[in-house]
Amino acid sequence: MAYKFLVVEDSAQIREMIGDYFAAKSGGEIELDFAQTGDIGLEKVYACEYDLVLLDIMLPGASGFEICRQLRSKSSCPIIFITALGRQDDILHGYELGADDYIVKPFALAALHAKCLALVKRAKGMMLSQSVMRCGKIELDPLKMNVSVDGETVELAPKVYFLLKLLMDNKDRVMSRDTIITKVWGYDFDGDERVVDNHIKKLRKALGSESKRVKTVFGGGYRLTET
Repeated sequence: MAYKFLVVEDSAQIREMIGDYFAAKSGGEIELDFAQTGDIGLEKVYACEYDLVLLDIMLPGASGFEICRQLRSKSSCPIIFITALGRQDDILHGYELGADDYIVKPFALAALHAKCLALVKRAKGMMLSQSVMRCGKIELDPLKMNVSVDGETVELAPKVYFLLKLLMDNKDRVMSRDTIITKVWGYDFDGDERVVDNHIKKLRKALGSESKRVKTVFGGGYRLTET
């Protein structure tokens, strides 16, 4: 299977380095598209469907944060920030906007290539199951990535969707914050557990009357239950 990635990066040197390395390592498995400004990046994400997007933050025109925000409104494809901004607040903001990983420059091309493949294959794998999942009045269709409550469609941000899917996959089991971070954000997540609590709040708000099914287990984590 060939994957199509978009690289939004204003440094010609970094674009060339990524392009040359990925071409040499992927053996045709990855097709790269490039944008040198944020505005061009926005045009491309609205014109094409990508399997993964690599985003710088400090760009001419629209920032990487703005591209991430707008992309997340239309797609659940993996997003990785590659940026010189290494402050904890910037990293947390990136994850809160829906990024899947955050890499601070300078970075190892081999590690970036491995992260990209792992993320895109995991994202594709999470969509393979076709059976509709149910808990009370909540229904989740993994193939279409649709969620409904009592027959009404509910719009969820990608990370909130994957959080709900994880809880439904493990219904009636307590999922610790560490486990949730590993499964939803990945092993290399560099933030803290607050991101889980914030996304649980967003999930409960979206589920409305069915939010009662998302239980807090003090000292343990969270559990989705029928009762």
